[in-house]
Amino acid sequence: MLQVSLGIDVEPDCPPYLATQYRGVRDGLPRLLDLLDGAGVKTTCFCTGAVAEQYPTRVADIVRRGHELGCHGQTHRPFDALSRNDAEREISQSTATLRSFGASVTSFRAPNLRFPDAYLDILEAHDFRVDSSQAKYKAAYYARPAVTSLRRIPASMTSSVLRLPAWLRDPWLLALKSPVVLFVHPWEFVDLTRERLRLDCRFKTGEPALRAIGEVITLFRERGATFTPISQVDAAA
Repeated sequence: MLQVSLGIDVEPDCPPYLATQYRGVRDGLPRLLDLLDGAGVKTTCFCTGAVAEQYPTRVADIVRRGHELGCHGQTHRPFDALSRNDAEREISQSTATLRSFGASVTSFRAPNLRFPDAYLDILEAHDFRVDSSQAKYKAAYYARPAVTSLRRIPASMTSSVLRLPAWLRDPWLLALKSPVVLFVHPWEFVDLTRERLRLDCRFKTGEPALRAIGEVITLFRERGATFTPISQVDAAA
């Protein structure tokens, strides 16, 4: 059976470019969750600790709606630029904050999908069970696997692909092997087309991005796919 996990990386707007803004968290996230709820899709929201501290009602709403709450670090700084002590602080602080919302929080995804294998034991020590910090479209995924107790479930494709024209996007998505692990960001669902950003960060943001997610859900549903949070993905599927 085809499995799809559509996650949300809940973070500042298009970091590092608009990292002091949170329009996505305030405005984009509720609209996206409404769309997913209407489609009956449960997701994993990988949230930074800083977002949870500044917008606790948004995180509480994620939990209330029955979605999985995951960890995305504390500040969205890339872990491969942090010392081990700083990485430990990022994980410890964000984990404590997120688990205070009554969720178990056992799934992790590093910002920018960059997480050193040498820090996997930090996740293990904080009772994480799933790491989705790898990406099949990055060379690092094909290195020798690290020894870890974590289930490592890589992302299949980067988020901007979902906003491509359907004639290009759909064959690309349907060629992916199960489990298909996709992700988006709340800032993609506010209009950033006039911001001074890279093209992949600003094209078809806002309403077009919401329509695209609806189309992607329909595309996979018509192929008999089931949607599931990352912790419930069957790695053998």
